[in-house]
Amino acid sequence: MNWLYVAGIVVFLVGLMASIALHEIGHLVPAKLFGVRVTQYMVGFGATAWSRRKGETEYGIKWLPLGGYIRMIGMLPPRPGDDPGTVRSSSTGPWQGLIETAREAAQEEVRPGDEDRVFYRKKWWQKVIIMSGGPAMNFVLAFLLYALLLVGIGLPGLKPIVSPDTNTCVIPISEKRTECRPGDQQTPAAKAGLKPGDQIVSFAGAKVTTWDDATRLIRSHGAGPVELGIVRDGKPVTLNVTLIAQDRPAIDDPKKIEKNVGFLGVLPTQVMEKQSLGVVIGYMGELTGRVAGSLLNLPEKMVGVWNAAFSGHERDPAGPVGVVGAGRMGGEILASDLSTEMKIFNVVNLLAGFNLAIGMFNLIPLLPLDGGHIAGGLWEGVKRAYARIRRRPEPAYVDIAKVLPVTYALAFVMIIMAGLLVYADLFNPLKLTG
Repeated sequence: MNWLYVAGIVVFLVGLMASIALHEIGHLVPAKLFGVRVTQYMVGFGATAWSRRKGETEYGIKWLPLGGYIRMIGMLPPRPGDDPGTVRSSSTGPWQGLIETAREAAQEEVRPGDEDRVFYRKKWWQKVIIMSGGPAMNFVLAFLLYALLLVGIGLPGLKPIVSPDTNTCVIPISEKRTECRPGDQQTPAAKAGLKPGDQIVSFAGAKVTTWDDATRLIRSHGAGPVELGIVRDGKPVTLNVTLIAQDRPAIDDPKKIEKNVGFLGVLPTQVMEKQSLGVVIGYMGELTGRVAGSLLNLPEKMVGVWNAAFSGHERDPAGPVGVVGAGRMGGEILASDLSTEMKIFNVVNLLAGFNLAIGMFNLIPLLPLDGGHIAGGLWEGVKRAYARIRRRPEPAYVDIAKVLPVTYALAFVMIIMAGLLVYADLFNPLKLTG
């Protein structure tokens, strides 16, 4: 196996573990700030690979890099009416018994003197801040990584500069080849003497600043002579070119064909164009909207993953991908023929996208996700505000234990989804190249 491929997987997993660690710090810091006793801070799941106790908290790393957690005491309140230090042992049904068992487990770590250090007794806004800290950390990481990309490296862009990869012959799009053959017709660009490195600055008197400008002007002109302005070795040059008509892939949808459009026969040069922080905000906002849309369509997307895993269907490039698949992408990036700059760009972009997706996913208002606890805290705030307005007694804490059966069902579904993604990523992975 290519060592660069392995290195790419390792780089992604290290970046993922760092993201998970920072996500949990986003919970840990406000929890300790608001006085909640935190007994564990763990990165990963499964058996513990390493741990060390500092003060009242055990810090550690587990073997499976599939998540992380902090353990806060008193996540569930006692049964209403019971003493906070005791839990009723009897149950009235299977679901009630499940809830009572969970309450009992939540009280096991509560020691005498911890009454004001349990999570459920904190103010509603403190609960919201504690549980929002993890996703917020992911959003901050995503923003910083996208800023590194766009401001530090730049976005890949196409410049109207003739690429060295430009063919000198006309190859019909119906022919799946890239090499010229004897007898092929010369392109209008080759006949006119265009050379690699020439920058197109005007077309028929119209100013050209982007490759999109050049493409639309050339295609809309059709066949016939035209005056082309270029810059060669820093000096302006004017060339007379006679365009020909060709069928070309549509600009907006490459799967469609535009018939008999103007054809010059040059390829653009890809460059990295550095952006401003304002562009980063807009860029991340657009991606956030896409991720939100993907989450809304997640059940449908998972059907596609199932079909790809067991029916051999092609993976949807816009579909979900798990840790295994993303790790393989990291390996594929480093093992590719891309430039070092583009390799860095793609790996950082992969990590930024994962952080954005993790943050958005955790905001879904369902337990056991952070969003479920956030929703519980907000609902408690609404109830208490309503009680104050109506001059009623302060209501009890929101009892999320009541929705534990739904929580366990959702957790089971999430485990199945994770397993399906792992299987699909192993046997029908989503690849960056063909």
